[in-house]
Amino acid sequence: MTDSPLFYLAGLACLAVLAVLLFGIGTFAKGGEFNRRNANKIMQWRIGLQFVAVILIIIFVAFGS
Repeated sequence: MTDSPLFYLAGLACLAVLAVLLFGIGTFAKGGEFNRRNANKIMQWRIGLQFVAVILIIIFVAFGS
């Protein structure tokens, strides 16, 4: 299972989602001008990365075993 490169790619995509989510939460908590300008764009990035991560997980489950 862990010898598949798709496993590591899906894991990397999940970590990218986590990084963007934590960054967005951090900027939201801090507030300020940066948050007002970029909060929506950061969450759009999160949704896009989350979509990619879910697709990679589905492909891994379907073809990786």
